[in-house]
Amino acid sequence: MQVLMINGSPHAKGNTAVALAEMEKIFSQEGFSVKTLHIGNQNIRGCIGCGSCAKNGKCVFDDAVNEAAALFAESDGLVVGSPVYFASANATLVAFLTRLFYSTPFDKTMRVGAAVVAARRGGLSATFDELNKFFTISGMPVASGQYWNSIHGRAPGEALQDAEGLQGMRTLARNMAFLMKSIALGRETYGLPEKEPFTRTNFIR
Repeated sequence: MQVLMINGSPHAKGNTAVALAEMEKIFSQEGFSVKTLHIGNQNIRGCIGCGSCAKNGKCVFDDAVNEAAALFAESDGLVVGSPVYFASANATLVAFLTRLFYSTPFDKTMRVGAAVVAARRGGLSATFDELNKFFTISGMPVASGQYWNSIHGRAPGEALQDAEGLQGMRTLARNMAFLMKSIALGRETYGLPEKEPFTRTNFIR
């Protein structure tokens, strides 16, 4: 079983990376293979609504989004990590996720999602909520931990001093591993939930 982890921080070895690394230890212990992509330092533009992905099955901009799409399609779970900027996720990460989720044609139902956020002090829960919306619009169960999935630190590596935050990452990874394994067993026994044809309505008529 596989987990894809996305580091949305511009800093490859910052506190977001500390949180993801703590989770990766547990995933490895649980028998999962882990692939981590560092996208927060890349030049990733936002979606332009061209509709090309609906025809070609991939984004018209051939960058880290299309690279991640292939890995996402093979994964049982997705972990997205971000620093907090003005009570929001890194704008590069938001552009990446918007295009990744919109342009990928495969069914994301019952792939498990988890959001992880890092900050010096505040804005964590708002950023956490923002990231979870990508999962919940896609039929993805959201893994939870023992608190909102957050870790504190300002200088690179400072989050290693946040004992509660690190414990939260380990708890989240264990819960997520259990959920992914349980869904895999349920899929074998019961299959995926039945889907009705999507009813799309327009609020102005």
